[in-house]
Amino acid sequence: MAMVRNESVARIVMFLCFGTAILSLAVHWRVTSTLEKFEKPTSATGNRPGSFPGKFAGSIGQTALGASTPPEENTQEKPAQKTSNVRPDNMSGQVSQNVAEITDVPKNMRLSAPGQKQKQNEYRPKFFLPQFLPQQKSSNKLEVMKTEVVVDLSDRRTYVYTGNIVMASYPIAVGKQGWETPTGSFEVRHKQHDPIWRHPITGKIFPPGADSPLGERWIGFWSDGRNEIGFHGTPDIHLLGTAISHGCLRMRNADVRLLYEQVKVGTLVTVRD
Repeated sequence: MAMVRNESVARIVMFLCFGTAILSLAVHWRVTSTLEKFEKPTSATGNRPGSFPGKFAGSIGQTALGASTPPEENTQEKPAQKTSNVRPDNMSGQVSQNVAEITDVPKNMRLSAPGQKQKQNEYRPKFFLPQFLPQQKSSNKLEVMKTEVVVDLSDRRTYVYTGNIVMASYPIAVGKQGWETPTGSFEVRHKQHDPIWRHPITGKIFPPGADSPLGERWIGFWSDGRNEIGFHGTPDIHLLGTAISHGCLRMRNADVRLLYEQVKVGTLVTVRD
């Protein structure tokens, strides 16, 4: 009986050991398969450019190859330093030379790719020269065109022309009956600030001033050797637009000051009905 019991116990122990071995193999296989799954993504990332030994991991775009900075931008970054210890073995010598050239460029200079030329007026406004030149030409034409003064007695106005362009128009008072303003073509004979006037009939002298009948400016264009006719200011602005003078053309003092600056001795004056 004792021998039978010992054999039964031995068999049980043997089965337990065999089961333990099978369980250990199953656990080992499970762990191994799990590790292989984790290793596959890692090996896949190793195939990306830059992960192999000897590959250049830097970004060429970050070195600003071919980039240029507009004049108004003021970058305060430090100049790039040479990194002679990082030299990719499989990069061409041309790229290495370009990187070296870029790192040597001072910060106040624009970077440009080989073969590109930076024009000095690249960042200047495009419209500056095309608009400036026509304006300059037109201003030169206005200087060449002569100024002419046209007096329309029926309209009671004086017009200042530069070429065919009316530059100004002023209301006037003209000569009354018996003292009509002469018509025809004349020239400005002389100009005077604060003129003194002598009455053509009484001979009374009127000194210059605010109440002077000739106002602040005189622009003469006609004379018979004794009497003169021209443009002048007047304190009686309510009489403008009427025929009231002794042949002269009365204007507001502000207007005659402007006309005084617009004409010169020799300027053509045309008086028409």
